[in-house]
Amino acid sequence: MENKQCNLCPRECNIDRTKQLGFCKAPNRIKIARAALQFDEEPSISGSCGSGAIFFSCCTLKCIYCQNEKISQKNFGEEISIDRLVKIFFELQEQGAQNIHFITPTPYIPWIKEAIQRAKKKGFSLPFIYNTSGYEKIESLKQLDGLIDIYLPDFKYAYDHTAQTFSLCTNYVAYTKQAIQEMFRQTGKNVFDDNGRMIKGVIVRHLILPQKEEESKKILAYLKEQYQNQIYISIMNQYTPIESVKNHPILKEKITDSVYQGIIHYALDIGITNAYIQEGDTADLCYVPSFQLEGVLEE
Repeated sequence: MENKQCNLCPRECNIDRTKQLGFCKAPNRIKIARAALQFDEEPSISGSCGSGAIFFSCCTLKCIYCQNEKISQKNFGEEISIDRLVKIFFELQEQGAQNIHFITPTPYIPWIKEAIQRAKKKGFSLPFIYNTSGYEKIESLKQLDGLIDIYLPDFKYAYDHTAQTFSLCTNYVAYTKQAIQEMFRQTGKNVFDDNGRMIKGVIVRHLILPQKEEESKKILAYLKEQYQNQIYISIMNQYTPIESVKNHPILKEKITDSVYQGIIHYALDIGITNAYIQEGDTADLCYVPSFQLEGVLEE
């Protein structure tokens, strides 16, 4: 499979990936850094058995505070075939995964589509999750219509100037709003099984950033107005400064408990009922997975 004019994401590099690398630096094959059970996602995603998380290398954003910078910006990982990816689905299922969870998969949509189709022909039936920054093109998401069961987008910023400053991207807000609308069109309202595990739907994640409470409230208000309580919102307090932003005037600090509680109270005040919140100290780099090609290569 070749992607000779890559326009999968809003950056529209329009480059031949068989000959050169675009903004995200993704090669013309699938590249992943880890495939293993993940237990610290939202309860309906991790459950008691774990989510079958596949971490893709390279990213369409360049967030200056990214905890996964080893794979998102330094592009650590191993190139694999579509057949190998299909085998990974079944290996994770054998380990007890309750779903297959694609993390930062956007540069690989055509390959992922093919892998899902091949797996389904072999009888694979676990739900597939698409976990993204939110910076997506509708045309690309439509390639996955009927194949992705759960969408897990971020809604990072309420203002484009913040997105440009922190993630080096333009028009983030409009693309993310359109992307979430397309995701909701594909999945409809959230559906859970008898054990409380999500099998279909949308969870929008929002990571609260230091000194950006106004943006957090603006995002929550938009999601409530647009979707009422037909989607879930995950309100996250786990922002942790990495070494490169330890001296940044804004990003050098964690958010305080009082700030987080203020955002939660605001969500309740505007009528948000379907939400996940985080308790305890989740703002720690110990929660960042180690990327050592676990589960990537055949034994």
